[in-house]
Amino acid sequence: MPSRETHENRQHSTTVRPYSYYECQIPELFMSVPMHWHSEFELIYVLQGKGEFICGSEKVEAGEGEIFLIPPNMLHAAYPVREQNLLHYNALVFSPVMLGTGSNDRCTGECIRPLINGELEMRAGIGKTAEHYGELKTAVEQIFLCVHEDSPRMDLLLKSELLRFIWLLEEGGELVFRSEKKGAEHETLRPALEYMAQKFREDITVEELAGLVHLSESHFMKCFRRTVGISAMEHLSRLRINAACEALCESDARIADIAFACGYSNLSNFNRQFLKKAGCSPKEYRMRNR
Repeated sequence: MPSRETHENRQHSTTVRPYSYYECQIPELFMSVPMHWHSEFELIYVLQGKGEFICGSEKVEAGEGEIFLIPPNMLHAAYPVREQNLLHYNALVFSPVMLGTGSNDRCTGECIRPLINGELEMRAGIGKTAEHYGELKTAVEQIFLCVHEDSPRMDLLLKSELLRFIWLLEEGGELVFRSEKKGAEHETLRPALEYMAQKFREDITVEELAGLVHLSESHFMKCFRRTVGISAMEHLSRLRINAACEALCESDARIADIAFACGYSNLSNFNRQFLKKAGCSPKEYRMRNR
């Protein structure tokens, strides 16, 4: 289980409203969604474009209409596909209590709790060729309609649609028991990924990261690229650029101050890296997204 210190610093649910909705647009609102985790489920529905989604040990290139259900505590990420101009998707992050986890009945014990504790998971990316896809798509669309209305009455329907969605996954054979061997390498890297998410503003070396997971530098670099899809230093750069994007949109701080606060000791290097990833200068990005 990840440590409390490396948990994503965002409250997605409360006792009164146990879910949060996000409309995600990459790269318009942010460059990517770097590897992270939280204690809630996350339901993703791709509306437009194409992106690379990493869910645990699975890596999938997904486009319009594809569906993901990410269980609690699973490391996951979303990256743009270079030739695509936009990745646009809806995300619902919801507490397990929405699935009635307070009950001790047999369906909760045999169908819901295995999803929460990671024994059971949905295969990454359900597309239009999947059995029951039409019904799954209808359920997902209904779920997001409930979320948009945002009322206690619609929360009642939202709960029932989430349970129906889980039932459709079960009926269609889309839920599988997790292979510990399959996820072993991904879990080995978790301490390094969490350390980077917490310390990305500081100087971090490959030697330091490899030591955290007890691997040689060469083996660590191979495992990281194979699992995450990019090098450790590229992942670190994406964490820093994402933090810079957020600061540019939400504050009036000087660009130089933002660069230094996000881990860059050289403003020219920051501007060069930002232009490479965002396709525009930090000043242009701030003006476009205000």
